[in-house]
Amino acid sequence: MSKITAKELEQQVFDKEEIRIVIRVPKDTRFDEYKYDRKAAVNTSITDWMNTRLKPLIGDSEAEVIDGSGRNPHGRTLIEKVRDSYV
Repeated sequence: MSKITAKELEQQVFDKEEIRIVIRVPKDTRFDEYKYDRKAAVNTSITDWMNTRLKPLIGDSEAEVIDGSGRNPHGRTLIEKVRDSYV
């Protein structure tokens, strides 16, 4: 499995999940690819999604979800609401 940059991982997440994330790491940090066949269920909370899908890839690296207004939604926010926030 090839390693990718944080920017590439952010793009893979956006392409699959239709949500924007920002990962804050040194430029030379590499991660495994985002290898999910289907996007997360509409009733998945941001916290659950991060804990089950993102954290296993990024470990202790800092990351946050950014909604359509440029804010970091509360962890209990459903992923579908974040997807719908991008106009």
